Amino acid sequence: MTSATVTLLGAAEVSRPPAWRARLIEFLLVGGATLVLFPLAWLLRNAVGLDPAELAVGFLTFHAASVINDPHFAVTYLLFYKDARRRALGGDIAPVQRARYIAVGLLVPLALLAWAVVALATGSARTMGLMIQLMFFLVGWHYVKQGFGILTVLSARRGHRFSPTERRAILAHCFAGWAYAWASPADPGREVSEKGVIYTSIAHPPGLELAAGIAFGVSALAVLWALARRWRAERRLPPLEPLAGFFITVWLWTVYSSLDRLMVYLIPALHSVQYLYFVWLLKRNEAREAEGPPTFGKPVALRLAVLAASAVGLGWVLLRGAPALLDGALVLSASAGESTAGLGETPYLAAIYVFVNVHHYFMDSVIWRRDNPDTRYLLHSS
Repeated sequence: MTSATVTLLGAAEVSRPPAWRARLIEFLLVGGATLVLFPLAWLLRNAVGLDPAELAVGFLTFHAASVINDPHFAVTYLLFYKDARRRALGGDIAPVQRARYIAVGLLVPLALLAWAVVALATGSARTMGLMIQLMFFLVGWHYVKQGFGILTVLSARRGHRFSPTERRAILAHCFAGWAYAWASPADPGREVSEKGVIYTSIAHPPGLELAAGIAFGVSALAVLWALARRWRAERRLPPLEPLAGFFITVWLWTVYSSLDRLMVYLIPALHSVQYLYFVWLLKRNEAREAEGPPTFGKPVALRLAVLAASAVGLGWVLLRGAPALLDGALVLSASAGESTAGLGETPYLAAIYVFVNVHHYFMDSVIWRRDNPDTRYLLHSS
């Protein structure tokens, strides 16, 4: 073996671990950490018992939300409303996409605000309950569409493109998973509580659960058929990391999210980490381009640090500070307390929480579309 060969092999050994580390980290960030947390949750439950384990995990996730879940909502506002005038009126954006920006940036929040104001003004738990149920109905759509984005974008970054037939099969599985998650379990209509609001849930008859379950199973077979067809034709499958992230998102986070009681607390954080990874990819590559000629903008690290700090701060204001201030003022006002008695002790927390969640779902449906010119940064190589 020549010295040159030894040098080349040594260089390969040095370069290989970083590549594997990067892929492993990406796998964990886009959903793979779920596979690690399931056995850890089982070990914790068996070590200390379910109730203490649930108390500890609930406490941890409640406080961790300040730097994970809440910023993931807040950063959506920072992305969506940046250069709002250009996005809504600029000629460099397709007319259909501009219409989406106007509808989601103006009409949707006005409708949600009016809905919340009516519920608060009348103290109607039923009205607020319908708004909460809209949130729960749409959350499955939001999760599966994010899973679809994980699969298609990260696969494209590795040079793997899906055919129209494959995309249709994958999307069908996404929407079938959303339907099954919402319809299951069957529910005759019962009293439930969310953020202090007690309301009657919309009935989910057993027949709907069965039909949605069958559709979910059939769509899973369609995805397997599409992947097998690609394997027979080209002897290749989508990259492991995005494929695993997709199935974890649809199966473990959406359809079977209640498989483990401790994981119920962790899934929103895992979803938020997955989302924030995509935000990091987008804004890092955008900042890298702006850092060079001809603009020679601010350093990448500074831009990302400012974005992160802004998201944490705005998240605290939206989901911690403002609700606490408003509900605190409500408690001090006897007349106001009487007018919202049907909504519990934290009506503003309930209203703002639902508003931010639902608006987040709609803003995401605009931000991450291929029509948005900014999404080109997602495909830049690292």
